Amino acid sequence: MADEPIRSVYYDLQAAQGGEFEDFDGWLWTGTFGDVPGEYEAVRTDVGMWDVYPLIKWDFRGSDALRAAQRVFTNDVANLKVGHVRYGAFVDEHGMMLDDVTVYKLADDHCWVMTNQFGYEDWFTEVFAGLDVSFEDRTRQMPLISVQGPRSRELLQGLTDADFSNLTYFRFWPEPVSIAGVDAWVMRTGFSGELGYEVIADPAVAVGLWEAIQGAGARPFGTHAIEIARIESGMIVIGMDYEPGTRTPYDVSFDRVVKLDAGFIGAAALRGVAADPPNRFKTLRVEGTEVPEYGAEVTKGGEPIGTLTSPANSPRFGIIGLAVVDVNHAADGTEVDVALGDGTVKATVADLSLYDPKKERPRS
Repeated sequence: MADEPIRSVYYDLQAAQGGEFEDFDGWLWTGTFGDVPGEYEAVRTDVGMWDVYPLIKWDFRGSDALRAAQRVFTNDVANLKVGHVRYGAFVDEHGMMLDDVTVYKLADDHCWVMTNQFGYEDWFTEVFAGLDVSFEDRTRQMPLISVQGPRSRELLQGLTDADFSNLTYFRFWPEPVSIAGVDAWVMRTGFSGELGYEVIADPAVAVGLWEAIQGAGARPFGTHAIEIARIESGMIVIGMDYEPGTRTPYDVSFDRVVKLDAGFIGAAALRGVAADPPNRFKTLRVEGTEVPEYGAEVTKGGEPIGTLTSPANSPRFGIIGLAVVDVNHAADGTEVDVALGDGTVKATVADLSLYDPKKERPRS
């Protein structure tokens, strides 16, 4: 008998509220509460809350904890300060992207590394040989609630004496603070393209924290709503925008989070690619009212030039999609064709983030 998918500590609470769930890689994610447009609007115009329990959370400890993270992480952690967060990629020795990853520094000998995939233990053991570091998958001990939307700061501030005005973008408090009487870590991060926070509490008290945040006015949402928001904002998802081991970080325009002198494995293999990336990650604005499929071929003059990785029907922009496109056809305004049914539909290359190109809203 196959193993049952893993349920979040918030599963029963969400199920009682009409949550619908989907099995992804052995974990149950909340898809929707039955009103995707309403859930999406909560994120864009008010405040929503999302169960991100299945995000894999690694705990690195030891005098070489940060050095270990650096060996597999493309961004630079050498100058990372306590309470700071950095985003980047895991790559293998060939420079191929395995995961998109976030590193949180709690102390000189302690960091969290959050990934999309589990099962890195053997790889870590091999790559970290000779370093003073221990690592542990603490996903089930660290249930995470993502609170996103223009009112997220206001709502959370009303539940605590901690000063949220002092917590800036991509920072976190390295010690728990009391939120509605529950000790919780608070991070100024998220996956919506809006002002947002992520909070982690002990599983024994996590449900009480969820109830307090929802009671203060946050609307629960699921992956169907966040999928629209993240595509509008140009954010990637593993298994959709890239398959592990098949693309370099430059194929998804990760240039700014690849520091070739940081000391990660695969840097040498990426130097040539960095000088002249063959592909760019862009948004396509698609004509018509039909949504192409994930993985639809992008062509120019009948010749393949890329792949539509993540399409969506956006309430604000119509039919759009993220795409990996040949650099020679990646300029904004370039007209291309996208496979749709037995034919194609016209599309235009546009900025990666249509919703907020300068990323001003998350920093607000």
